[in-house]
Amino acid sequence: MKRKYKILIMVFIMFIISMIPLSMLARPNTALNKDTVGIAVKVTPANWKVRKVNNLSQLSSNFKNNKEIDLRSKDLSGADIDGKKKELLNSSFDSRTKWPQNIVSISLPEKIMSLGKNPGLGIRTLHNLGINGKNIGIAIIDQRLLVNHAEYKDNVKSYEELHCGRETSMHGAAVASIAVGKKTGIAPKSDLYYIGQDPMDIAQKSKINFNYTARAINRIIKLNKNLPQGKKIRVISISIGWNPTDVGYSEVIKAVDRAKKENIFVVSSSLKNTYGFKFNGLGRNPLSDPDVSSSYNPGLFWQKEYYGGKYDLNNTLLVPMDSRCTASPTGCKDYVFYREGGWSWSIPYIAGVYALACEIKPSITPDEFWETALRTGSAIEFGKNIKSCSSARIINPVKLIQSLKNNS
Repeated sequence: MKRKYKILIMVFIMFIISMIPLSMLARPNTALNKDTVGIAVKVTPANWKVRKVNNLSQLSSNFKNNKEIDLRSKDLSGADIDGKKKELLNSSFDSRTKWPQNIVSISLPEKIMSLGKNPGLGIRTLHNLGINGKNIGIAIIDQRLLVNHAEYKDNVKSYEELHCGRETSMHGAAVASIAVGKKTGIAPKSDLYYIGQDPMDIAQKSKINFNYTARAINRIIKLNKNLPQGKKIRVISISIGWNPTDVGYSEVIKAVDRAKKENIFVVSSSLKNTYGFKFNGLGRNPLSDPDVSSSYNPGLFWQKEYYGGKYDLNNTLLVPMDSRCTASPTGCKDYVFYREGGWSWSIPYIAGVYALACEIKPSITPDEFWETALRTGSAIEFGKNIKSCSSARIINPVKLIQSLKNNS
């Protein structure tokens, strides 16, 4: 009798379990076991609702303040945007932006996006020569990544999360595609090792805790030790910087020092602090040729200071930043054009070029790379204050790689 009741209870429990959604039962691992590599987390696209806009003036207040107009995932099908070329040239938009069907300007967004996908400054020339980052590992520490985007899914060798937000990030998709994207990337054949990580302290949302960033760097170092020779991670891209007053500052500095000893270049917003390297990001008219250095000007966020004579560019390496088209988090084949970038877009660019340099000259060091990049770079041509920053250079990837090749 007791055995019968036990069987009935077990059947009842199994029935209850079968009614519970699988997602409630299984908690996906966010970190890989031991020291293996692979995909530890399944990430779905961001769910951005398309908002209808009937009049562009609803969004044009930013334009008056010289800031970009955000048209991402906006429905403009009923709006009159003819004659709004200036506004469109100052806009960010994506694959889900709905444009009016009967406008003359409909080809403009397509052209802007096509030009924005080009990494620029001769990078595609290097790709045509077979210089594409093959067998070089690039690690990225950034927000949650849409792992299966067509731009970089074949590059991802490892993805895991460490203190990471739940939202699929526009930031992660952008930096990954700038570094290794098939159409948009600097090193489209490099292996990508990505850790989804947000330094924002969950308990104190206004606080940033770089202990998490330090842990992520240490994790990459550990993974790298088990990679075969000839397939090592050579550079880490981290689109954020740290100051002595930040929580976890000493820990992240120690982690960067460990990476240096392992022959891994850590590219971050704190490059001047960690390596003594100065860099800044370039702007570009969305319709100008990305391959021509004269198309570039000071980036949007520091343009005013530069023309006001308040920006020191001496001994500074300048790299593309604004007017970039990248992978979008909204879908695995979606793209987004960002009129304004910020250093976040320059950092994976530098990391990608370093990967190309490692491919050509495996023994290269960050110091040699930076010295060569400045020496082979193009002189700036954007007007005022050139004399006061004559040592600033726009990166010239073709000349940089050729110089390294000649001296390898």
